[in-house]
Amino acid sequence: MNELILVGIGTGNPEHLTLQAVRELNAADLILIPRKGEDKADLADLRRMICAQVLTNPAVRLVEFDMPRRDASTPDYRQGVDSWHNAVANAWSEAIGASLPDGGKVALLVWGDPALYDSSLRIAARLTPKPIVRSIPGIMSPNMLAAAHGVALNEIGAPFLVTTGRQLRDHGWPQGVDTVVVMLDGECSFRHLPADGIVVYWGAYVGMPEQIVLTGPLVQMGPRIVAARAAARAKHGWIMDIYLLRRRGNADAGGA
Repeated sequence: MNELILVGIGTGNPEHLTLQAVRELNAADLILIPRKGEDKADLADLRRMICAQVLTNPAVRLVEFDMPRRDASTPDYRQGVDSWHNAVANAWSEAIGASLPDGGKVALLVWGDPALYDSSLRIAARLTPKPIVRSIPGIMSPNMLAAAHGVALNEIGAPFLVTTGRQLRDHGWPQGVDTVVVMLDGECSFRHLPADGIVVYWGAYVGMPEQIVLTGPLVQMGPRIVAARAAARAKHGWIMDIYLLRRRGNADAGGA
């Protein structure tokens, strides 16, 4: 039976890998590198670059495979995601079976952390035969965003909520919190909120040389973020961004 190691790599900076992550990558027989099309070739390049910098074991093999794309036209979102996860699991199985027919240890480099808004663990559960699965934590993008702006995620003794752009767009500002961290937002869903009284802390490629950060009142910064995001995506062919929204009056609050 194969052992599958999901290695959190943070936001793509090799310096942010933990010592545990480096050790696990060097102990693998095989590292899978997903290809997501020419428009996202940099993502495969980044994974290869990370491996080139941290691998000291020449026996570790890197194998690339084509990553299936989710059909965004499927009316039922969950059904579409389920079908996509099945396709990804099949792609993993085919790559592993072809490269390690007698079994071994396989590693996948997971953006951020496998436990936060990533589906690698759920996809791994669909594999047949089922491998032993281990998750190696990585630096989460909310931590990188807070560090890039020099702010605390939480206010003193107060909760904050991590959600998605889809949830923000469909349901508005979540009740019971003054601070919201928004991930997986390809549509700048903050545009669906009344902007007055909200401060935004936005970052793209956080922790990487390409990092872009913008902050200020949402009513002023919203259009600038939309433009900066579009320009960055056109330049690089992909973008990973995240932002924190905080109701004004609490924008400068920190604490433990």
